[in-house]
Amino acid sequence: MKYFCTCILATSMVLNSCNTQKKTAPPVEMKSEMPPQSALKVQQPPFSHPTTRQDASIVDDYHGTKVADPYRWLEDDNSTETKNWVKAQNEVTFAYLKQLPLRNELKNRLEKIWNYEKYGAPFKEGGKYYFFKNNGLQNQSVLYQQDNLTAPPSVLLDPNTLSKEGTAALGGLEFNQEGTLMAYQIAKAGSDWQTIYIRDLQTKTDLPDKIERVKFSGIAWLGNGFFYSRYPEPAKGKELSAKVDFHSVYFHELGTPQEKDALVYNDATNPNRMHGVGVSEDKTFSFLNVSESTSGEAIYFRKNEGKSKDWTPIVTTFEHDFAVLDNDGDRILIRTNKNASNYRLIAVDAKNPQEANWKNVIPESEDVLQSVIILNKKLVATYMHNACSKVKIFDLQGKWLGELTLPGIGTVGSFSGKRDESQAFYTFSAYTRPNTIYELDMNTLKSKVFKAPKLDFDADAYETKQVWYDSKDGTKVSMFLTYKKGTKLDGTNPTLLYGYGGFNISLLPQFAVTRTVLLEKGGILAVPNLRGGGEFGEKWHKAGTKERKQNVFDDFIAAAAYLIKNKYTSKDYLAIEGGSNGGLLVGACMTQRPDLFRVCFPRVGVLDMLRYHRFTIGRAWATDYGLSEEKVDFQYLMKYSPLHNLKKTAYPATLVMTADHDDRVVPAHSFKYAAALQAHQQGNNPTLIRIETAAGHGAGKPTSKLIEEAADMLAFMFFNMGK
Repeated sequence: MKYFCTCILATSMVLNSCNTQKKTAPPVEMKSEMPPQSALKVQQPPFSHPTTRQDASIVDDYHGTKVADPYRWLEDDNSTETKNWVKAQNEVTFAYLKQLPLRNELKNRLEKIWNYEKYGAPFKEGGKYYFFKNNGLQNQSVLYQQDNLTAPPSVLLDPNTLSKEGTAALGGLEFNQEGTLMAYQIAKAGSDWQTIYIRDLQTKTDLPDKIERVKFSGIAWLGNGFFYSRYPEPAKGKELSAKVDFHSVYFHELGTPQEKDALVYNDATNPNRMHGVGVSEDKTFSFLNVSESTSGEAIYFRKNEGKSKDWTPIVTTFEHDFAVLDNDGDRILIRTNKNASNYRLIAVDAKNPQEANWKNVIPESEDVLQSVIILNKKLVATYMHNACSKVKIFDLQGKWLGELTLPGIGTVGSFSGKRDESQAFYTFSAYTRPNTIYELDMNTLKSKVFKAPKLDFDADAYETKQVWYDSKDGTKVSMFLTYKKGTKLDGTNPTLLYGYGGFNISLLPQFAVTRTVLLEKGGILAVPNLRGGGEFGEKWHKAGTKERKQNVFDDFIAAAAYLIKNKYTSKDYLAIEGGSNGGLLVGACMTQRPDLFRVCFPRVGVLDMLRYHRFTIGRAWATDYGLSEEKVDFQYLMKYSPLHNLKKTAYPATLVMTADHDDRVVPAHSFKYAAALQAHQQGNNPTLIRIETAAGHGAGKPTSKLIEEAADMLAFMFFNMGK
């Protein structure tokens, strides 16, 4: 299992050039092509930033360097003073947003485009079919059940009925082997904490069983129960901010109270490690995954027959990624980047699991092996080729059988199907192409449209192209640009530059309704594939981590330079956005180059790089970031930490965005950054913070909040560009 610091905000369009070959170039010093400070004047509505109290007594000593933290008190999300600060900030922010002339127009248009039926790919369990559907503006998608693909569906689970505001969201779900029971997780108000329930698929009612304190967990059925992972109960009042330790695996037997659940695995000597157990489809093996961070894991297994509870190791270190696919008899199939930066599929003999006996099934290639699934006794391998999807088919021994003909250049989403049946489904999307479901015959490898969405958006009016530009050190970086056909490159186009660049996460062409209005208003969406991501393998990822993290910011700044130099836009019409690790990206770039951007949106960002690991799951991000307790790490963290690099200067119009129930990247990051930004702002641009209530890091956020958030963001952007 992986526990990513991620809130990737999907972006989208139809690609017409995604096969451009990646080129190499000798290192060059990138010359600044930036214009001087903006002359664009915007008549701002009346607003006044609240004054935030500073506590000069809070000073930390990092390896002999004194670092003040005057807004430390904002880390206490339960204090009356912090709550009053949040209220005061929101009053100023929403009063400002209400005065923006395009706000209601954008909200109404988003609602109209958003209001179309959205389907998920069907999947089969226990002889019945299941699928997710959203009628259009429902806050949460509904899970349906049907006897066959043409039978009338019936509602199995509707999360919209679980909370008045639509903020209860369905997390993971898993069916038992017989397909008669479904265990599912529910998260409330955006928190990572979840509760597991079990639904009887015949009566469509829940059993009395209720499993609480679940976090970063899968569900793996075995016999009359299932494995799951949880933490000890947090201190009252600290559920959303306290550091979590001692992640443990338990087994729940149906019909018994949670207090009787058997402890399967924990590690009393390594409190930061995370653990999960999965079970092979044939129930022969259980697999134990142990990780210390977002990269690298140890893998163990045991046979489910017999009385032995011991785990046999396959990998015991955390230097590489290992993901168990399934078994083929005694062959355990694993995707890994060990000795393969672009990943490979290996077979491990359960009787002789030592590395010397590992066998290549699908060797490493020039493209990144993103995922593998077994369908119809075949291996369906999805690759990333220049940040676009490609799908190849192999037999279980790794013999190449063919390549899937995709409906265009874009992104393949999830596959669904059974390992012994020929019928399968997959999803496909691109920047202006909404998620379309295809039915796949695994015998002929022929696809046909199963369900295609119909929405009020003219995708044919827009185009996407892929360009390559030089970063500061000469590295070639890919970027997708989407805009209306016939757009004049005169430097006046409002442009949103969106990035992430971390945790091996890949930004591939995907559709998002929130981007359609930007395009309709003549805007350009720019999405670069920054180092730190996974688009070009583990070497690309590692090139944007720890002491190399500045490469990510350089790539993003170089993307802005490319857009300006080639007159797609200019600094007066350029906005930047990123969420979570992307919020760090925006925060770092706007502190390093405040002259370069007109508008900035750091969303749910990791902004205090000296203390991020002290909250909830933050310690798990150290593989990418490093730790301030280490002297070498502190030196580079201090150089780019957004909170600690603000200075007295004119900053772009900024809307910091966070949520009060974000227990992934706690809102204290955004609170402290916004307070410091307002104190340092020397220009006339607003530096506001928008704090969503009853919402978290992003997953499961209701449609109503997504629409309001997108409308506020775009209205803020267009207004501050004088559009």
